Amino acid sequence: GQAGQLKEKFEEIQAQLGRKTVEAEAGAGAVCVVMNGRFEVLAVRLDPLMIATLVGDGADADRQMIEELIAAAVNAAVIKVQELLKTEMASLTGGLNIPGLDKMLGG
Repeated sequence: GQAGQLKEKFEEIQAQLGRKTVEAEAGAGAVCVVMNGRFEVLAVRLDPLMIATLVGDGADADRQMIEELIAAAVNAAVIKVQELLKTEMASLTGGLNIPGLDKMLGG
């Protein structure tokens, strides 16, 4: 019945989330992270020209700046995927709040 339909819709949304991607940047585009709707990082792109303009003269400072930019881009991508999950859950539940559903979808 309804439980079977909900399970089928849930599995369909999980599959869709694996195909949907978000992109997030940090450092004015110096770092770009691509993540799918299952919170899997698919790509990390570094723009050498942008990074060169952001980093200083010290190798340790450069490395630390790049690491911070990567972390910031990943965190921004996570927020975008969380927003995507909210949208998908609303379509699945018709706007009803079902506790724990976000965890089942990977959020």
